[in-house]
Amino acid sequence: MTQPRKLTLLPQIKRPADVRGRSLQELETLAAELRQVIISQVSQTGGHLAPNLGTVELTLALFRAFDLDRDKLIWDVGHQAYSHKILSGRLERFNTLRQFGGISGFPRMGESPYDHFGVGHSSTSISAGLGIATARELEGEDFNVVSVIGDGSLTAGLAFEGLNQAGELERPFIVVLNDNEMSISTNVGALSRFLSRTVSAPLFVRWKDYVERRLKDIPGIGDELHHWAKRGKDSFKSFFTPGMLFEALRFNYVGPIDGHDIGALVDTFEQVKRIDTPVLVHVMTKKGKGYKPAEINPTYFHGVGKFMPETGLAPKPAPGGWASYTDVFGSTLCTLAQRDEKIVAITAAMPEGTGTDCFRSRFPERFHDVGICEQHAVTFAAGMATRGYKPAVSIYSTFLQRSYDQIVHDVCLQNLNVNFFLDRGGLVGADGATHHGAFDLSFLRHIPNMVLMAPKDENELARMIATTFAVDGPSAVRYPRGTGAGVAVEPELLPLEVGRGALERSGPDGAILAIGSRVLPAVEAAMELAEEQGPDMAVFNARFVKPLPVEQILDLVTEHKHLVIVEENAAMGGFSSAILEVLADHDALDGLHVRRLGMPDRFVEHGTQKELRAMLGIDKNGIKKTVRDLFR
Repeated sequence: MTQPRKLTLLPQIKRPADVRGRSLQELETLAAELRQVIISQVSQTGGHLAPNLGTVELTLALFRAFDLDRDKLIWDVGHQAYSHKILSGRLERFNTLRQFGGISGFPRMGESPYDHFGVGHSSTSISAGLGIATARELEGEDFNVVSVIGDGSLTAGLAFEGLNQAGELERPFIVVLNDNEMSISTNVGALSRFLSRTVSAPLFVRWKDYVERRLKDIPGIGDELHHWAKRGKDSFKSFFTPGMLFEALRFNYVGPIDGHDIGALVDTFEQVKRIDTPVLVHVMTKKGKGYKPAEINPTYFHGVGKFMPETGLAPKPAPGGWASYTDVFGSTLCTLAQRDEKIVAITAAMPEGTGTDCFRSRFPERFHDVGICEQHAVTFAAGMATRGYKPAVSIYSTFLQRSYDQIVHDVCLQNLNVNFFLDRGGLVGADGATHHGAFDLSFLRHIPNMVLMAPKDENELARMIATTFAVDGPSAVRYPRGTGAGVAVEPELLPLEVGRGALERSGPDGAILAIGSRVLPAVEAAMELAEEQGPDMAVFNARFVKPLPVEQILDLVTEHKHLVIVEENAAMGGFSSAILEVLADHDALDGLHVRRLGMPDRFVEHGTQKELRAMLGIDKNGIKKTVRDLFR
């Protein structure tokens, strides 16, 4: 990367209207300056680099062609909306991107009047945009609605449900398909191959010329047939481009168009905004465009941590760094799969993010990336389980929310041996409210037949993974983002006793009951309290949210009347609620003094995990404070 230049035009852009009327040369300058700002900021704080670099020209063309004080622009997922944020008045705050108290990494309605729909999960823009367009018609208003969606997001059923209704309603509505042949990882599936297919120019031209000559040769009607074929809706072009798919859905198809040619993009948008029926503009872009390291490795730079902009390299990690929970999951799954040929791995477009890329390398015939189709992933796994296979479904906690119905009816109702591994359980950090795994303990624990676990460290995670495959029925393990405690994984990988917890520390004054990532902070808090001559607390690691270790919990409350219950999940309906239900059912609440610590009944914003845990009082210091308050 060359030495950063002083920004000349970008500081003049205070709102979208400031982009309109700019010359093509000025737009090219703005594109270079946008890339400079995005690379510089993301290198310092991390963020979604490659997708945002790929949509710089597309964003400028949209801002140039549409009146965004009137027209509505809807982004899908939001991984590509940094240019949108900067051009809509957030340049001066862009240095707070994804920081505690700063601007979000995704479009948010409360952050700007130019963010018309909050996003963070994929494939919502078409349905949301169509809803806005339909409301416009009911109100008799006049403005354009433009939904931008990536080719990876287009693999989800929700996107096609929106396209289907839009074609049926035939209202003015523009969909921009940003096709970079990738979502986070390389796209998979028949749709991806269809969108990406190309026919060599010489072959296409020869075939086209041949067909035209043969049509013209037909006596009497040849010229008329030739004219009809060239002008008709189902012309030659439909056979060689994805237009036939979208035309079948009653969209006017335009493209493919070079997504880095600002002039061509502006001209196209100026034309299609005059069409009074649904239009799909197919734009071809390059993920990571303009920054060579991101162009070479767009998967790594999709969501990247800090890096050196000159080289693209991450800072060297501190010596003795510990493995991440994701890596422990991936290596353990491979070890177990080596022993059991019935284990298969399933992920939804995120092999690298979920740690299943090593499984893909070692056991490609047993690995399945289904694309951004979490609902399908679960039912697909259920089908495999009916034939004796043991699917490992690895999906981020926040994305598994999309599959709730399938978990209930297709897996648990039939008591199938499907094993769920929920990465990013709890607070994820800078991605914020749309990505926190805040609800999995709540929405899984009440489903019949489900076994639900959360580990305190790396070795307990490995043993829980082994436990899932030993359980005859559905099971789930949720674990946090980030590195573990530095605990070595035992080679035996012995399953745990289902429904049995572990007393981590004895103490006469009271008990802290914790689950998952909050167990070790609870132990640290208890040790420090004892050293400070405070209450001497026992610490119980429940391990299982379902089935709860009921007998052990009842034994604890016979000896301890002061309880603190800690979890990194929504307190409403989560681990602490489950314990209170057990105590109530066994008439064991009398005389108890209980405090619950967890995530509150509101959406938690972005920040580092450390900042957010401290804010919510679920870190070591928060636990200590709660214990002291309990005894006052």
